[in-house]
Amino acid sequence: MANWVANHWLSVLVLVTWLGLNVFLFTHAFLSYEKGDKYYYTREILGSALAWARASARCLNFNSMLILLPMCRNLLSFLRGTCSFCRCTLRKQLDHNLTFHKLVAYMICLHTAIHITAHLFNFERYSRSLQATDGSLASVLSNLSHQEAEGDSWLNPIQSPNMTVLHMTFTSIPGFTGVIITIVLVLMVTSSVEFIRRSYFEVFWYTHHIFIIYFIGLGIHGIGGIVRGQTEESIKESHPHTCAEFFEKWDDHDSHCKRPQFEGNSAESWKWILAPGVLYIFERILRFYRSQQQVMITKVVMHPSKVLELQMIKRGFSMEVGQYIFVNCPSISSLEWHPFTLTSAPEEDFFSIHIRAAGDWTENLITAFEQQHSPFPRIEVDGPFGTVSEDVFRYEVAMLVGAGIGVTPFASILKSIWYKFRHADHNLKTQTIYFYWICRETGAFAWFNDLLASLEQEMEELGKVGFLNFRLFLTGWDSNIAGHAALNFDKATDILTGLKHKTFFGRPMWDNEFSTIATTHPKSVVGVFLCGPQSLAKSLRKCCHQYSSLDPRKVQFYFNKENF
Repeated sequence: MANWVANHWLSVLVLVTWLGLNVFLFTHAFLSYEKGDKYYYTREILGSALAWARASARCLNFNSMLILLPMCRNLLSFLRGTCSFCRCTLRKQLDHNLTFHKLVAYMICLHTAIHITAHLFNFERYSRSLQATDGSLASVLSNLSHQEAEGDSWLNPIQSPNMTVLHMTFTSIPGFTGVIITIVLVLMVTSSVEFIRRSYFEVFWYTHHIFIIYFIGLGIHGIGGIVRGQTEESIKESHPHTCAEFFEKWDDHDSHCKRPQFEGNSAESWKWILAPGVLYIFERILRFYRSQQQVMITKVVMHPSKVLELQMIKRGFSMEVGQYIFVNCPSISSLEWHPFTLTSAPEEDFFSIHIRAAGDWTENLITAFEQQHSPFPRIEVDGPFGTVSEDVFRYEVAMLVGAGIGVTPFASILKSIWYKFRHADHNLKTQTIYFYWICRETGAFAWFNDLLASLEQEMEELGKVGFLNFRLFLTGWDSNIAGHAALNFDKATDILTGLKHKTFFGRPMWDNEFSTIATTHPKSVVGVFLCGPQSLAKSLRKCCHQYSSLDPRKVQFYFNKENF
């Protein structure tokens, strides 16, 4: 537990601050509507449901203000650049942008449910108090008419006993926009579950972009002023605490209590979302401008296991290791943009990506390049954007863990290492790198086999054999492969990859790996970088906590995961 706190104290602080602000805003709004004199008469009709509805609305506005900020990728890249000299603990918070985005979305869903439930009670009580014939204060307040000379005298938006709650919902601006917002929110949330995102990315992509409707609806949701309170002048003239009990004499000329006047609340949501909305619009304009710059494809390579490599050049393009770009192919879909990690090194005069067939869009793209050799289909590129892998050279020891195509960010890092040693870069802080690549099939190793072989040879020639340690694991094999490997185990090179580092069959025993590294580097700071599934992330995160020493002078493991 102590190790976990030491590694995540800043994340906990951010999370507690966010939750604290939600609690504060909810409590402040709740007490304002539950205890305030302005809404004394409104509470006579609606009861505590009024406060529940308004408090949840305040938190909805707050979280709607926040939800776009983690998606401003250029802003995050800028902050990462300005924090280049900050501690890794501070910079790592920027890599939790998607996690924070999801947490904010869950909070919006929670307060949406509270808001809808409370307003269902409100509409029902509006209808019931209008139909009441008992002469109660709620009945009198509900029958204050819209048509009277004092235009602000009404309190109940339902003005006819024949008007149903359903009719009120679809004919009022707050009601209709509320229905639209709720439908949009349900579509976005349900299409964001991991199964849909992984298997039907197009569904996720298109439904998520109806967030525009959500924000437009939210901005005008409060127009109409259905929730009303007593005006300040009316409170001074006829304070509810002294005049409420004399409601039967409000119309008497000699009464000191006059009929109260009411006013609707002005729309507030737009004030909350205006600034982040403008910021996000600038973000999209910048991304659109960059995406329109010409991209020239210089080389196309088809690798085994249906993996396409594209090498490209673009004027003014500058990258760092581990970064990613968004790619669009207008001939397939002019609206869909998909993220891909860059596999080239900053030292190269081109940038490259590797694309594995994993859905309709990627399959169509690979097919298009297989069938059309010249000219190639037009590609648009937006980025690059920063990721946690940019920090890899800040650590003395680095563990790079890639699963399948998740090896791509580490290909960029390994290439950059090759160039750094070639150019005798003496500023390299990293002393040892452990590279783990877990694949289901042997063909996957061919994607970067030449790179790994070159690195292995380079390290041997420079006398740096211990600097780069390969750990290649094959999780899917048959008896023929295993038998062939066993017969040739004594050979100098591996039969599957041709490397001097042997391929292991099965999955890594992470406890053994972490224990060995902790023993070998007892006083080092070890950065653990993963591009792979959540199940693997859970195991690595656990090991990082378990094998980190509480003594800051001894070995420390810091977990970092690619998120985009």
